[in-house]
Amino acid sequence: MSRIQPTRPQIEVIAWLAIFLLLFCLSWGLHWHERLDEFIDNHDDYPLDHALLALNISGFLGLIYSALRISDLSREVNRRLQAEKNVDWIACHDTLTELPNRRFLDSVCAQAMSDQRTQEAYAAFSIDLDGFKKINDLLGHDHGDAVLKAVAQRLSSLFPRDRVFRLGGDEFVVLARRTGNVDFVALGERIVSVISKPVTFNGVAVDLGASVGFALCPENGDDLSQAIRHSDCAMYVAKKQGRNLVKPFVSSMQDELAKRIRVEADLRAAIKNAEIVPYYQPLVDLKTNKIIGFEALARWRTASGEFIPPSEFIPVAEEAGLIVDLTDQLLRHACTDALSWPSDLVLSFNLSPIQLSDRLLGLRILKILGDVGLPAHRIELEVTESAIIQDAVTARIVLDDLVNAGVRIALDDFGTGYSSLSQLSSYRFDKIKIDRSFVASFETDEKQDKVIKAIIALGAGLGVTITAEGIEEESQRQRLQDLGCDIGQGYLLGRPAPAERLAADQVSARISQLR
Repeated sequence: MSRIQPTRPQIEVIAWLAIFLLLFCLSWGLHWHERLDEFIDNHDDYPLDHALLALNISGFLGLIYSALRISDLSREVNRRLQAEKNVDWIACHDTLTELPNRRFLDSVCAQAMSDQRTQEAYAAFSIDLDGFKKINDLLGHDHGDAVLKAVAQRLSSLFPRDRVFRLGGDEFVVLARRTGNVDFVALGERIVSVISKPVTFNGVAVDLGASVGFALCPENGDDLSQAIRHSDCAMYVAKKQGRNLVKPFVSSMQDELAKRIRVEADLRAAIKNAEIVPYYQPLVDLKTNKIIGFEALARWRTASGEFIPPSEFIPVAEEAGLIVDLTDQLLRHACTDALSWPSDLVLSFNLSPIQLSDRLLGLRILKILGDVGLPAHRIELEVTESAIIQDAVTARIVLDDLVNAGVRIALDDFGTGYSSLSQLSSYRFDKIKIDRSFVASFETDEKQDKVIKAIIALGAGLGVTITAEGIEEESQRQRLQDLGCDIGQGYLLGRPAPAERLAADQVSARISQLR
């Protein structure tokens, strides 16, 4: 144990008492008082007695002043010590939730590593909130702060004897001491259940979710720090696979995490260097066999010449918060290319589902169109029904703003999601796209054939254009044409190609010339 060092006021008091006792003992032993009285009597003509009285009084007053001064110094020292403690507390705690922070967690891990006498077993839970960014964006940071405080209180109540940390943003860590046989998956599910209870702030109920990963120490790590890193890896896998999931760490997750980190780093560099560019696939009028526009498809070709499929890098862009920059960059590029096409050709562009939760999406799109000079009626934005369902209020605001500006809206992948007729009646769609999974088998599958017939009839009844994706055989094109499908898209009608390959004669050519 470290020794407690005395403060300066305490040292001064001790020194004063020591001097006082020394003088008292000398006065007693050497009879100073009697000698002083004798000296005053022998010199009665001098006012020595009055001078001595004044000296005693001033000394007594000085003693009182010193006591008061020492008391002031003592209080000042205590305030300074308390301030130092507060600084240390602030440095090691999150001021919003009052939970220990990452610095505190690092010190706990360092202490656990250096302390060889204790080999405690822990379960480390990494927790990331699902839907928190949407709360901040739509309801404001006051609601977000209230949610974080509520989550902190709930976790602290669930783990009253363990340590709960907030590492920043919406990420939390729990270090739970292992006692007895505990079902950690069930404990993780309790975390999800507790966090997922609605939070009410100013009369507004907020729904929340959580992705949880956990790792055991020492089974899943040589030390506590490694176990926490592994729990974070498991949490990432849980978040990637869905909402409100709990995943234990397994060694294979490290390879997946390392790959994800590499892809994210490469993706950031690719966006910065504008290496991801739009390719264009023709949209063909099945009645006249003429191209009526092109769909822009993102293509990423690395320096080695390898193409990374969108199915790999688009989810990473969404999770890493890069999708806005990527979309804006691709849309600006595609709109610039579309300026060189004949004025009757349409540019079709896909929006990520996560973007329809952004109220500023419509303004950014219209700004890009204005900057480039492409008329709004020449662009068609494709959205999926699942994207609309995720945040119906914001999606309606965004889509209404775009439609009012003259932008066309297409409902993509119809038939694979909810396929709710209420969506068709609630939103002003210009086009419905039949998913390629129906086109691939409708010639041999009677049920699929009936589904396509029903969608085409629905489009005709609503006055909405119908597009069929994934046409790869001539028989498919002919059958869809016979059924009354309006527009076709697929490898049979044209493969995606970069802008430089869309020569002027190809843009106005018939399909037979493109094959």
